[in-house]
Amino acid sequence: MKLHSVGIKNFTCPVSIREQNGSRQQTVATINLQAAMPRRFRGTCVGTFTDILTKYRQDIHATIFPRLLAEVQMELQAKRAQVEMIFPYFIAKKAPVTGTASLMEYECSFAGSIDTDKELLLKVIVPVTTLCPCSKEISQAGAHNQRAEVTLTVQPHRFIWLEELIRLVEDCASCEVYALLKRPDEKFVTEKAYATPMFVEDVVRMVAQKAFAHEGVGWFSVGVESFESIHKHSAYAYVDSRDIDLQ
Repeated sequence: MKLHSVGIKNFTCPVSIREQNGSRQQTVATINLQAAMPRRFRGTCVGTFTDILTKYRQDIHATIFPRLLAEVQMELQAKRAQVEMIFPYFIAKKAPVTGTASLMEYECSFAGSIDTDKELLLKVIVPVTTLCPCSKEISQAGAHNQRAEVTLTVQPHRFIWLEELIRLVEDCASCEVYALLKRPDEKFVTEKAYATPMFVEDVVRMVAQKAFAHEGVGWFSVGVESFESIHKHSAYAYVDSRDIDLQ
């Protein structure tokens, strides 16, 4: 019986990710690999992949993936190969008023595939704050706000830092989210969100506009889930750049 693909799933490994400031960040990645390889190679993909990963894991960045995939394809004599690497990524952020420093965690991933062509995707999941415009409009005081998650996936034309994509998203919300805030910072973020009410649709549209304007981004998708504070359900919006009419 011919199988579509075989591989490994939820393989964890320490990796070193390049940071925009020139440093490298040590983190732990969860890796999924699938390859369409000849039957005679069965049982060898784990050892082959771990050998290749060991070669690259001390300097992981987006442009590494095409080379890594090409090596996997060659070593396994595979028609197709796909690799996804998911990892927590930390950015040092300062609180907006007091300047209190803390590390903010973001879930990021590199995903690539190789067949006759090569494809690379970058994904960031960014927590933000949204404040409901209609709640603000109908209330004499206050408005409900909540934490939301923005998932931005892009196919890059050139090298793009994870920090670039994260900042792009954070600029499109009612307010950023911080790991640590003191009282003056809480006042600032609360008032900033109140002054910048946004539905999930607003956030999706703004992120899409900025992604279109980014010279390094080709195809992209944006999804926003708002964990509503006054409802049991979430609010959600999604857009794929192939479906957007700019006319």
